Amino acid sequence: MAITDIKAFAHLTAADIETLGNELDSIRRSVELSRGERDAKYIRRAIAAQRGLEVTARALLFGSRNRWAWLAGTAMLSVAKIIENMELGHNISHGQWDWMNDPEIHSSSWEWDMTGPSSQWRRAHNFSHHTYTNVLGKDEDLGFGILRMTRDEQWRPVHLVQPLANLLLAATFEWGIALHDWGIDKQLSDTPRWKLLSEPNKECGRKIFRQLVKDYLIHPALTGPAFTRTLQANASANLVRNLWAYAVIFCGHFPDGAEKFTIEQLRDETQGEWFLRQMLGSANFDAGPVMAFMSGNLCYQIEHHLFPDLPSNRYPEIAQQVRALCDKYDLPYTTGSLGKQYLLAFRTIHKLALPDRFLTATADNAPETSSERKFAGITLPSLGAVTRPGAEATHWLRIDPETGKRRGLRSALREARAVLHEKARQEKVALREAKAVLKQKAEHERRMLREAKRTLQDIARQEKAALRRKTQRDKTFRFSRRTGKIPASA
Repeated sequence: MAITDIKAFAHLTAADIETLGNELDSIRRSVELSRGERDAKYIRRAIAAQRGLEVTARALLFGSRNRWAWLAGTAMLSVAKIIENMELGHNISHGQWDWMNDPEIHSSSWEWDMTGPSSQWRRAHNFSHHTYTNVLGKDEDLGFGILRMTRDEQWRPVHLVQPLANLLLAATFEWGIALHDWGIDKQLSDTPRWKLLSEPNKECGRKIFRQLVKDYLIHPALTGPAFTRTLQANASANLVRNLWAYAVIFCGHFPDGAEKFTIEQLRDETQGEWFLRQMLGSANFDAGPVMAFMSGNLCYQIEHHLFPDLPSNRYPEIAQQVRALCDKYDLPYTTGSLGKQYLLAFRTIHKLALPDRFLTATADNAPETSSERKFAGITLPSLGAVTRPGAEATHWLRIDPETGKRRGLRSALREARAVLHEKARQEKVALREAKAVLKQKAEHERRMLREAKRTLQDIARQEKAALRRKTQRDKTFRFSRRTGKIPASA
């Protein structure tokens, strides 16, 4: 089962979590008070760069019957669509720039270059996902309704095809997001499924129509004789943008270390516990300035989940402070290279396509899913006691006597791995010894069997000899009775 008691799992007391929440609130207030012209220039330059790229790409596509013009135009259009989706559309729709009071750069007015309407994404994503991050049964983004990403979700035969479903989702990510948000929007508005002309249906339908006409009719038609080549360029750019957005999102939500939670965790959840859930339920990937910009700074997914409405250009400096807090409270800061994080998510997708009987770990101690119960029955050196699920964090938490630092979740995970590794080593040793004993026993039994076999063979030879002698005597007796003579052989 996923995490039900975040205090027990994190090895923090309620007071620790409250203090952590206050420190994170302090980071938020500091950024809010320092927002200003530097941030405004950043987003305006980003918008100008994106639009410049798109205009240049469209100009090149007028000559797209030339191979190099087509390649250059398609590449620039792909980058422009990625920037618009990740750094502009996503972040502006989060309200990161609403403080500027610019009617053009505002969450209520910005419409992104994607199939689904921004308004439906805001209602579905900002509420369902960011409020209930990785909470089973509440966060609709946990697998997007088609992928099994935790062992807490019951396996169904349809999951056997989820490796193929994953490829389809990656290639058509904008459509998957559009349909996903459209469904959530209907749920939130209590729209009956049979009401075809409902407002969510009409809103989504209008946006899809406009997007298809823009990408696959108007822009290709404007290039005249290059209509087909421009159509191909638009489709290629959309595919590249879909694959990149899919990779960024999956690297931030589904690698090992991005924990899952049960609804029980939401009961009486404090603001500090909400912050902690965001920290433990998200993952970063390492990126330089260019990759960070191309990802919409979602390489800082932990910081984004903590402060989804703070300007994205501030995430690098926020990350340094969050990492320092993780060190202070001995919490893991989940990050890794883009390739590593995606391969971990990719492995989970394929592994959980199989029924549970083919899996060795449980929902308490699997790489992609764990809970406070993974420590049950383990004696951690720094704790000096056998941990119990649901025990008070004070039972778990210790201060390192040498450094004075907390020994929390990060130390507990490290020591649990060491304890389990030692236990596995001892079990291997015991297994080797048991195999040696069984081998000796088997060799002894083989020797006994050989001796018994030789004994039986000797007995069999003796019995055969006795039988031959008896047979000979019987023949002699019968011969003498018939003839009254004793044969010479007798």
